[in-house]
Amino acid sequence: MLNTIRENIERRLGIESKKAPSKQGAVIEGLGEFSSRFKNWRANDDLKNYPFVENTYAPFTPMRRALPMLNLALISSAGAYIDGTEPFDLNSRDGDINFREIPIEVEAEDLLYAAKGYDAKAVKEDRNVLIPVERLLEYEANGVIGNLNQVWWSLSSWIPNAALVANELAPRIADRLKGYEVQAALLVPASRLCYQTLGIVAREIERQGIPTMLISADRIATDKIRPPRAAYYDGEPGSTVGKPNWKQYQLRVLDEALRWIETLDQPASRKLSVALETETEQSRGEN
Repeated sequence: MLNTIRENIERRLGIESKKAPSKQGAVIEGLGEFSSRFKNWRANDDLKNYPFVENTYAPFTPMRRALPMLNLALISSAGAYIDGTEPFDLNSRDGDINFREIPIEVEAEDLLYAAKGYDAKAVKEDRNVLIPVERLLEYEANGVIGNLNQVWWSLSSWIPNAALVANELAPRIADRLKGYEVQAALLVPASRLCYQTLGIVAREIERQGIPTMLISADRIATDKIRPPRAAYYDGEPGSTVGKPNWKQYQLRVLDEALRWIETLDQPASRKLSVALETETEQSRGEN
């Protein structure tokens, strides 16, 4: 009885229990179960029988700064790397948990892609479909956001070992964001497996006190991992931010998603209202 009363008081005061962490605070709920099932996975490229992580709860950090005043981080799992540097390792069973910090000044033609799990055709044609640097710089110039952080983070598109993402990659990314004094992070997954990777990263970033938004073109994959904030629509794999060379489409996706970082007051996955306007533009032959 006394223990129950004490726990209720601690919960109301926001005091963390000294017991094992609850599922509500875990980056991966049931991490031991995943690791056990992952050992038995046959490491096939089509992810057959792969033990995708499924979470029930999500950590959440309220937005404390208006969009026009924040330093925004961009994280993409397109597997981009600068031409002349080492590509991501796509052959490891665990995946490559290294990341690249790429200055926003690096041009699209200087990037190559270690793509696995998605077709890199669209991002090669227009990097803004997965790495919306130009679009976010437009928002910066127009005062929609304070500024885009001076570097963006590139992750591998193929990291099957979710435990390594939770225990090593995600905390390192969160530390880098804090080092750059980032106030919010936008995450753009490229493939089905990327939703898991970036969902875990988003959960850790929010645990570290930085609000996030994950853009999704696959609601089922998003809802399994449960990032704190997700904006989804019926998009195409490999073109998460919108169709290549369709600037207005991409801006619509980004605009609504970014504004939800500011307005959401609890974990949520919401559908973007891009379809109707897009259909109207298509009927007019516009892009």
